[in-house]
Amino acid sequence: MSAPHDEPDDFAPSNTPGYKPTAAKTAEEYAKLDAEDESLARWKASLGIIPGAADAPATGPKVSILTLELGSPTLPAGKTITFNINDQAALAEIKKNPIVIKEGVEYNVRITFKVNHSIISGVRYIQIVKRAGVKVDKMEQMLGSYGPHPKGEAYVKNFDPEESPSGMLARSGTYNVRSRVIDDDGEVYADWDWSFKLAKEWS
Repeated sequence: MSAPHDEPDDFAPSNTPGYKPTAAKTAEEYAKLDAEDESLARWKASLGIIPGAADAPATGPKVSILTLELGSPTLPAGKTITFNINDQAALAEIKKNPIVIKEGVEYNVRITFKVNHSIISGVRYIQIVKRAGVKVDKMEQMLGSYGPHPKGEAYVKNFDPEESPSGMLARSGTYNVRSRVIDDDGEVYADWDWSFKLAKEWS
């Protein structure tokens, strides 16, 4: 469900001047590309591209987002804040009962995802935060370039640290967040809403 009052360009990925996305290639096509180039071979190996390997079936989404987690060195020992993006009941519960984030602390967002087929690049996480329907923050972070994991395992991407607001005004009200994972071509791989409140301590 869309958050209210979204501006049309809220989730438009930022454009890098002079950058033009290239046509998408499958893992098999990349494996065959300039096979004699050693530096390119190392880059392809870093993406999990194995020359001669059979390409994964190109069906379904290229990327599956599994979880979103909030991490902070100030979190109590053993406490984690993790959302299962595919559990609609849990996401609905978080919207009704917002998570509590400690004010004035450093935290970071990390996501777990799988690349199902092809090579991804230009995929980014965009987060819009609103309070009382007014946008108060936007975060945009690039995932990077990845190929399907040789063992079918998930990737974990830690984004740059942020600092939570502080003060009595910041602690009043609920912050509504809409998160989206999207690529340069406008293909959306995940889109979900959640909410949080700020407090003097984690809870």
